[in-house]
Amino acid sequence: MYDYIALRIEANPCDETVTDLLAAFLADVGYDSFVSDSTGLTAYIRKDKYEAKNVEEILEDFPIPASFSYSIEEIEGEDWNKEWEQNYFKPIQIDDRVVVRSSFHQEFREAPIEIIIDPKMAFGTGHHATTSGMIKMLIEEDLNGKSVIDMGTGTGILSILCKKLGSAATTGIDIDEFAIENAKENGNFNGVDVRWLVGDDSTLEELDPSDIFLANINLNVITSCMEKYVAKMKEGAKIFLSGFLETDRDTIMTEAEKLGLSFQKESVENNWLVMTFTK
Repeated sequence: MYDYIALRIEANPCDETVTDLLAAFLADVGYDSFVSDSTGLTAYIRKDKYEAKNVEEILEDFPIPASFSYSIEEIEGEDWNKEWEQNYFKPIQIDDRVVVRSSFHQEFREAPIEIIIDPKMAFGTGHHATTSGMIKMLIEEDLNGKSVIDMGTGTGILSILCKKLGSAATTGIDIDEFAIENAKENGNFNGVDVRWLVGDDSTLEELDPSDIFLANINLNVITSCMEKYVAKMKEGAKIFLSGFLETDRDTIMTEAEKLGLSFQKESVENNWLVMTFTK
């Protein structure tokens, strides 16, 4: 169990755009969970990955005029899990078709698709607009019998959803060994058969091309690795991309066009963008 650093950033002025941008920039340097409120953002990172200079550079180069102050607190992994479960992770319902809850939740609205997630510090509970946006896109797809690669799987939520939507061979990959351990637990909670792998984009070399490719990560990783992603897509396959802001649309579009992908559709929620393309 890893110990964590809780980074508290106070922002003035503070609104949803400011906290979303802070979360996006912090995710790029390893932060994996975020809680925003009316005065700022609390972000969590494994203690061994924390670097003060990353925080200072983000705040100094912030693209919107604002003033910031920050502080840190060390949190034992076990204590954080308990705090997260009790105070932050609440059941959510998406389009009246999917409910995401934890194993300890006793009160929640039922839905045709139920996903049980105990996050344990792995990113992806469905609360963030990137994950809920991907879920909304996927439930509109016919996944029956289709193979799936889920890059940056986090809690495994999207892989689990795909299996519940009828996908065939499904592989979830994450660079964080602890995230994969958590994804395996969540897969067992949901009774689904997913192949879970620890690794980066080089792990794709051992996989066959898929019908569906998912990458809910961040802008820099996606643009640097998209060529490898496309190489693991069958002809006619679809790729679902998220983890970046609406202002990054042209960057993603340019990279996709260079690789011969055809734009299909997109959705925006709280400035976060989900885009789908076909090979």
